[in-house]
Parts: sequence; structure tokens; C-alpha cells
Amino acid sequence: MPSAFSLASTLLRREILDLHAYHVPDSTGYIKLDAMENPYPVPSALRGEIAGVVAAAAINRYPDPGAASLKEKIRCTLDLPDDMGVLLGNGSDELIQLLALALNKPGATLLGLEPSFVMYKMIATFTGMRYVGVPLAADFSLDLPTTLTAIRREKPALVFIAYPNNPTGNLFSAPDVMQIIETAPGLVVVDEAYYAFAADSFIPRLADYPNLLVMRTFSKLGMAGLRLGFLAGRTAWLEQLEKLRLPYNVGVLPQVVAEKLLGHHKILLQQAEQIKLDRAALHRQLGAIAGVQVYPSEANFLLFRAARATEVFDGLKRRGVLIKNLNGGHPMLNNCLRVTVGTPDECAKFVAALLDTLNQLA
Repeated sequence: MPSAFSLASTLLRREILDLHAYHVPDSTGYIKLDAMENPYPVPSALRGEIAGVVAAAAINRYPDPGAASLKEKIRCTLDLPDDMGVLLGNGSDELIQLLALALNKPGATLLGLEPSFVMYKMIATFTGMRYVGVPLAADFSLDLPTTLTAIRREKPALVFIAYPNNPTGNLFSAPDVMQIIETAPGLVVVDEAYYAFAADSFIPRLADYPNLLVMRTFSKLGMAGLRLGFLAGRTAWLEQLEKLRLPYNVGVLPQVVAEKLLGHHKILLQQAEQIKLDRAALHRQLGAIAGVQVYPSEANFLLFRAARATEVFDGLKRRGVLIKNLNGGHPMLNNCLRVTVGTPDECAKFVAALLDTLNQLA
């Protein structure tokens, strides 16, 4: 009988064997600034209301498979037009996978921009879909001529555009994104995971383009633990995508808690406004440090570049601060690090640890 290792090596697809799993580091004991979470807890009064709906939830029963009440709350919160629908996912990752599965006809291509959210490429690999990455310009803006040329050449069935982009934090030119949507022969998904921190959205433009869907997650707004994402767009698309959604993919507790939190959407948006102020302050502080290049951001994190970035990352960890090391992840991210905007106290401790680390490395 062959060993399990031998069987796995024989039976698994080569591209799966060659993959590295998405790594989530242990953050125990660290100031956690690596995962773009909202650092502000839910206000105590609202926690009491959440406790009430959780206590009353029928966790002995399967959840509403269509999550009708939560969908309606999302529609009202976003003021979606009547001819636009909502599809829910267990985070945006599930929705990316569902889209790739749905559009992966033989020879179909998924096109992404690089560097961007790594799950676009990873999920293309999971599903066996051909992936094409188009590099951004040196300043991380869209290289529109190169992107349009790639679209005309590759004829992708699916295009993902992170808006703002992760991990660079910048918001691409809206007219450039519109040209991509108009040129693409297939579906374009604008991923607005960081919508609460950005100055623009494509949701008001959904009616303008038959090949456009907008994807969002509530994770960055303060619901990371609920794992809730959604697609907004024309029902002609969503009705077909619903066929691939696994039953009961959003549990009872995420449904009732998210609905309660969205009933207080303004409170979450107020926290987002505070994070934007904290972001501006942190940007100024990083910009004043010799040897640090910090990039503009419309998300809840900042990308910065520093010599010997991996050593800087390790030095911060030794000082109790965990951020994201992007060095080596993509050629354009050489010596780049990404820090989530924390509370003012967390940001102050991060800056102090960074200065101490840089001084030691000098």
C-alpha cells in the first residue's frame, strides 16, 4: 500500500502541490496591525443589543438559506435600486471562488492587476482557471494602455479590480476603471473591501454597465469575525451565481448580528471616520522618518518602503508589534511593509518600535 504522501503526490493536481497555503501568523501577545481590522470595539450599548439577538437566535435550526432579512437590510443601507440584487458569501473569498467556478469554461481567463489581492490568483489556481496578471505602473497607478492591450489580447471572462487596491492602498482613476469595464468582453468585479475609507464607489454606476458587479465585505468595517461579504449587481447575474452558492453558507449568528450592526451603520461609519483621521496622522509620522517612503492610501492601512524590510519586520516583532511583510511577495513590493491603522495608542507604539528598530539597524 503506498503511503499517504505518495498517494497525495500522485492524485493531487500539480498546481495545488506547488501552492503555498495562505499564511495567517499567530498574533498572540502582539499589537496586531497586520490584518486591516477595525481596532475599535463595538460600543457597549450596542453590544448589549447584540447579546439580546444572539440569545434569541434559533441556533438549533438551520439559518434562512436566502438570508432574506439581512439582504433587505443591506439593500436599504446601500440604497440599491430595485433592479439590483445582493448575493451573500462567507467573506469575499467565497464569492471570488464562486465567480471563478461559474465563469471557468475551457480556456477561460481571469485577469488581475499586480500587485493586488493575492486571492484572485490563488483562487484561479484552485479552480484550474487560467490567470493573467497585468503590472501596475511604478507608482502603483493603473497602467491603462498596458491593461487595455492585455484585455483585448486575452479576452478575459473575469476581471478583478480592487478599489482601493490592496496592498498598495491607492484608489485608481475612476475614468480608467470605466474604460476597463467598457473594453472587457467579460464580467468585471470591482472589489470595494475598503469602501468605508475611500472617497468613491462604483455602486452608483452599476446600472451603467451590464458586465459590472461590485463586491464588498463588512470585515474592515468592524465585522471581521462574522465573515460576511456580498456581491451587488443585476439579478440576471446573481440568479445564476446563486446556483453555485453552497446551502446555508451564512450561519444564523452572522445573519442576526450583521443585521443588528447594519441597523447602526452610522456608528460603524463614525469609527471609519476616526480611522481616516488616525490614518492621516500616521501617514505624517511615517513621512517624517528618514529612510521611510510612505504611500498615499484610501484604505485602513499604509504601505511603506524601508531598506532591509525583513529585518525591520523582525525588529518590530521583537518589540511586540506585528505588521505585514510584503518583501519578496512581488517584484514591485521590494522592501515594502504594510501596517494597519490602529488606535492612536497602537500607532504611537508602532512608530516608537519602528524608530528604535531603524536606529538599531543604522
